[in-house]
Amino acid sequence: MLQCLILELEMVFSWLNLLAKFGFSDITGIDYSPSAIQLSGSIIEKEGLSNIKLKVEDFLNLSTKLSGFHVCIDKGTFDAISLNPDGAAEKRKQYVKSLSRVLDVKGFFLITSCNWTKEELLDEFSEGYMERFTAQKQNVEA
Repeated sequence: MLQCLILELEMVFSWLNLLAKFGFSDITGIDYSPSAIQLSGSIIEKEGLSNIKLKVEDFLNLSTKLSGFHVCIDKGTFDAISLNPDGAAEKRKQYVKSLSRVLDVKGFFLITSCNWTKEELLDEFSEGYMERFTAQKQNVEA
């Protein structure tokens, strides 16, 4: 097993199944919808994948139990939040705060977006992460 804490946001059938089949462990999938988690659970059970944990969680209002992930994968959650007509800008900021809280300092964030360019995503995620990167770089150089 490859030891790596992996979190996937708002999922049904997802990368988690593939990663589990490749030998990764400590994999967690979250979704705000209990029925999505139930469907994912039945797929995971059918495929015999015991190294995936599923949790009902709203990424914008996370419990304190989720933290320290080495990899965080988003394949549409940020896009969906961005398209929400009610307070999208504030929800995007909350998303970045939540990501900063769950992702390990040296962790990787993988996002797939069909609504944002690379430059726009870098701009959206720079607040909170550029400071983190600069502090990390200074600690390495010291």
